[in-house]
Amino acid sequence: MPLPDISNLTDHTGYWLRVVSNAVSVAFARKLAERGVTVAEWVFVRMLFEAEASPTALADRMGMTRGAISKLADRLLVKGLLARAGHATDGRGQVLSLTPEGQRLVPVLAGLADANDAAFFGVLTAEERGMLDHLLQDLVARRGLGSMPLDGH
Repeated sequence: MPLPDISNLTDHTGYWLRVVSNAVSVAFARKLAERGVTVAEWVFVRMLFEAEASPTALADRMGMTRGAISKLADRLLVKGLLARAGHATDGRGQVLSLTPEGQRLVPVLAGLADANDAAFFGVLTAEERGMLDHLLQDLVARRGLGSMPLDGH
């Protein structure tokens, strides 16, 4: 019986996106791990860098459950990167902020993110890089994609 004529894996744009995404994400996750931080923790501390926030606000912005945010917050508290305080007007609410150590670490981690991007995308011209960024951002907007990439894989 002859095999049906089907497309190859490499015929799909999604295949190539995943190849690049995996390589970029794994390399970045390794760099972060050397600093004792996961990708999700990096996103968490980066979001708190400019301003404190409630766990609920972070959960909404990161596309995570409040329980998952709580677990991340607990890990960052133990690492000395996060402070938790009661909300000034809501007795049941909490406010999360970075400790001075967390504030100092974010620019270091941002530098790792910048270097990781440069390592992978530096082979493109500025025009190609701009075009790629534009196409991906446009695709995200057109498809209504909003979840934050956190898994690092």
